[in-house]
Amino acid sequence: MATTELLPGSRTDADGSAVVRVLSYNIRSMKDDTAALARVIGASAPDLVLLQEAPRFFRWRKKLAKLASDSGLVILSGGATAAGPALLCSLRAGVERTEDVLLPLTPGRHRRGFATAVVRFGSARLGVLSCHLSLDKGERYEQGGMLLDRVAGMGVEHAVAGGDLNDEPAGRTFRRLAGTLTDCRTAAPWGGEHTWTHTEPPKRIDALFVTKGVEVLGCGVPYDQPGVTEADLRAATDHLPVLAALKVPAAV
Repeated sequence: MATTELLPGSRTDADGSAVVRVLSYNIRSMKDDTAALARVIGASAPDLVLLQEAPRFFRWRKKLAKLASDSGLVILSGGATAAGPALLCSLRAGVERTEDVLLPLTPGRHRRGFATAVVRFGSARLGVLSCHLSLDKGERYEQGGMLLDRVAGMGVEHAVAGGDLNDEPAGRTFRRLAGTLTDCRTAAPWGGEHTWTHTEPPKRIDALFVTKGVEVLGCGVPYDQPGVTEADLRAATDHLPVLAALKVPAAV
């Protein structure tokens, strides 16, 4: 593990910049212990949550709304309309716009998409994108390019993007993203590293990235976050979450 000091809390500074806490989490369609899941999310005290494998079928909106409510948050965008990725936010976020994006469908494979939004915290303006990239190497690499294009086309100077990449830092798609965006974990390691622990060795396949100008104050699996227990992390879903604290400059 990296440093165990607590991440900074959410705040808006006098110059209009903001510290924003962002959590990325593959929740496996809420098939596991949803009470534990809500406790992990709530205890992480996020301003934004980037979900993957949100419910997509029967009563999916009701299930996602209950998770948001139990976590002290509200739905921002996504779910079935983005083929799984979704965004939650705290009431601190001022919402400018949202858009769910469906990616090209390869026959015989899962539909993929992006949940996106532009939000404000004080005078800080931030684009947000949640993704769950393909298991197929070639398709995943193309989707990585689509992610970069989407972030570049959001019309904001600062953005955070992330999710379940199905790729490790040495992988071609991960490196493609990190070549343009800042890998938050690499920039400021905090907490735990690996997000998939069902293989030996464990892997880091979930990540958060930011555009230039966003300062990463810490990023990792929130083992040391007060209220987040090992038991809840194991019961909530098959992935471990990634929590980051970001300093976002005021919009010009």
